[in-house]
This record gives sequence, structure tokens and C-alpha cells, in this order.
Amino acid sequence: MECTVRWHEGMSFIAQTGSGHLVPMDGAPEAGGHNWAARPMELLLAGAGGCTSFDVISILKKSRQDIRACEVKLDAERAAEDPKVFTQIHLHFIVTGRELKPEVVERAVKLSAEKYCSASIMLGKTAEMKHSFEIVEV
Repeated sequence: MECTVRWHEGMSFIAQTGSGHLVPMDGAPEAGGHNWAARPMELLLAGAGGCTSFDVISILKKSRQDIRACEVKLDAERAAEDPKVFTQIHLHFIVTGRELKPEVVERAVKLSAEKYCSASIMLGKTAEMKHSFEIVEV
């Protein structure tokens, strides 16, 4: 996997991923940024959310669950001093579908958290990870 990050101006950057996609990043105005884009640490958190959602949806589909939507809300706390690593992350899944079995959704979330999601498992080296879910019937 490769990525190139180029300084744009102020404290804004453009990342070009190995798959050729461009991702803007920017700092807060008080740090010299223009507030044009997400902060790098926000993207790290978003990446974990995307990674774990990918797993949960794949597992539920393979388990023949009638999943219609999946959302994960991440709430993170960071250390007060440098390096300001994530110290706690709560991932709350809202899974929408028809006749979803709670034990299957719970298993999917657990498998992602403990076995498959590289991003959240890596973040779990510094942060206390908490997972929860709710099911919305349609």
C-alpha cells in the first residue's frame, strides 16, 4: 500500500492514495490551517469506521441477513498531551434490516473488532475500544 501526501498551502495537504484517489486534509485555523477539509486525525477515525463497517456488512450478508443499511457512530477521546493519541473509542453500530438476528449482528461486530478490522485493532493498541449496536427493523 502506498500514499503520497503533498503540502498544499498553510497547513493543508492533498493525499494521493495508491489507488489514485485524492484526499484533502487541513488543520484548524488556530494551527495555521484554513478549515477547508477534515483533520488528519478525523480521517484516521473515519478510516476505522469504514474498515469495520465493511467487515460487519460483509459478515451479515454472508450470514444471509436481510441488511438494508449500516451506520457506525464513532466517539473518540484523545490524550491531553503530545502525542495526542486516541485513548478511548466507542463504536456504535445502527444496523437496519428485516428480521435481523441480534446474535448474528453481535457476532459480526465482535468478529470485526477482534479479528478482521485492521484499522480498529491497530487503534486498540493505544485506545480502549468499546462496541455497541442497535437494530432498526424495516
